[in-house]
Amino acid sequence: MADQTPSPEQLTQVDYRPKGKSWLDPHVEFRKGTYCYSAAPKNLTYLGLPNPRQWQPFDQDWKLPPDWKDIILAGMKERLDRYRSFRLFMDICVRCGACADKCHFYLGSGDPKNMPVLRAELIRSVYRRYFTLAGRLLGSTVGARDLTEDVLKEWFYYFYQCTECRRCSVFCPYGIDTAEITMIGRELLTLVGCNINWVIEPAANCFRTGNHLGIQPHGFKDSIDFAVDELEEITGVRVEAPINRKGAEVLFVMPSADYFGTPHYYTLLGYLALFHEIGLDYTLSAFASEGGNFGLFTSHEMIKRLNAKIYAEAKRLGVKWIIGGECGHMWRVMHQYMDTMNGPADFLEVPVSPITHTRFDHAASTRMVHICEFTADLIRHGRLKLDVSRNDHWNVTFHDSCNPARAMGLIEEPRYIIRNTCRTFHEMPENTIREQTFCCGSGSGLGTDENLEMRLRGGFPRANAVRYVRDKHGVNVLACICAIDKATLPPLLEYWSPGVDVAGVHEFVGNALLMKGERDRTTDLRGEPFASAKEDRAHA
Repeated sequence: MADQTPSPEQLTQVDYRPKGKSWLDPHVEFRKGTYCYSAAPKNLTYLGLPNPRQWQPFDQDWKLPPDWKDIILAGMKERLDRYRSFRLFMDICVRCGACADKCHFYLGSGDPKNMPVLRAELIRSVYRRYFTLAGRLLGSTVGARDLTEDVLKEWFYYFYQCTECRRCSVFCPYGIDTAEITMIGRELLTLVGCNINWVIEPAANCFRTGNHLGIQPHGFKDSIDFAVDELEEITGVRVEAPINRKGAEVLFVMPSADYFGTPHYYTLLGYLALFHEIGLDYTLSAFASEGGNFGLFTSHEMIKRLNAKIYAEAKRLGVKWIIGGECGHMWRVMHQYMDTMNGPADFLEVPVSPITHTRFDHAASTRMVHICEFTADLIRHGRLKLDVSRNDHWNVTFHDSCNPARAMGLIEEPRYIIRNTCRTFHEMPENTIREQTFCCGSGSGLGTDENLEMRLRGGFPRANAVRYVRDKHGVNVLACICAIDKATLPPLLEYWSPGVDVAGVHEFVGNALLMKGERDRTTDLRGEPFASAKEDRAHA
């Protein structure tokens, strides 16, 4: 990283002064470290998406279809007619600038076109030119622009410098959802084959094997079996993790990173310990082995196609309801799209905890409960035996992952779990958490190595808040409930705030959980000694 990436001192030298050229000028420079590579043709072909070919954003010739302009404009018209919100967002913005300094990419780059208002203006200017009378008659006088190849390239550059985090929407007095505009922009680009591989390949893998990583069913089983073995080594307790078992009460769906990535894996160990200890009648699925949904970063149709597998598998296995793991975009899809795209899930039952008998009426539509809601309810009813001293080696702060926090209001439950499993917890500054939380800077498919400089710039506001509590309170771990966060925050913190690890909330649950029949444990789920064990060794 040090050889290719500017130093932190260099990246913090951000010039917020206007660049001296009109925003109507669409020219952009695809500089190394600030863009993502294009989608591989094989992945576009697998998904049935248009114009698969070899190209890269830095090429002069993007090998667009001859009628690319007509395709884009027809696609824009179709979406203006289909999505009332899209037309509304095109018409009602008054350029007040309330969102301007709320975007982490603008704060980290100083590029005016990363202001949400101006990023939206890139597509709004084309809307004006072709779909409003004033734009057709007066052109650039009213901020209208012709759709040219340079404009298309500008769209690609800036719509893939938006993580769809929706922080700007919190501050918009008109409620404009800039993430929806970014989604439409990406949909239009996809119509002519201009998309990025870090989004399209996971989507293609999900269709082929059921998960983003392309892990086949036997590989999924091997991963789960390995986790069961390792949990037994740590705790002395042999748990069961059934796969594809028909007739279970609950289907548990997690992001694939939980069984194949670090630190996600320790969260998986926490799930397995928890479900065993409460005797939950559940099953995993090798087909619905992915909770995440990269359709959210591609198109509305792709959201629907990817989400369908979860409900198809719930029906096939004959479960009563669904629990979803620690994932980010899975929960915006579930909370805001599922019922109109794939629902209603009337073949399932309204979730009722078999342990506490709590009825989760808020999930009456989707029949799916977040693992943090489920676990917080167990703790509130005193159904778990917890030894909080087992997490004394952690000094915790919590990152509100954008989609669970802003999209579904899952704010207090993870904090409740942390406070009941850890003794030391400190909040980051109030304007950086909860509904106003800063993004990791690498969501919506932007977490690629070739895009590292922009990731570090976009993640700076979040990392700076972490650095604050690290320096003031000695925080040494950042907890979160999103698979993308767990993957992208470690390099971000290593760069901006060294000495702070990343963990899932259910890792703390697994550490603190007193399991029936467990051996005298001396290590956490990572194999690291508990603080008490370290003290005993020091006194020996």
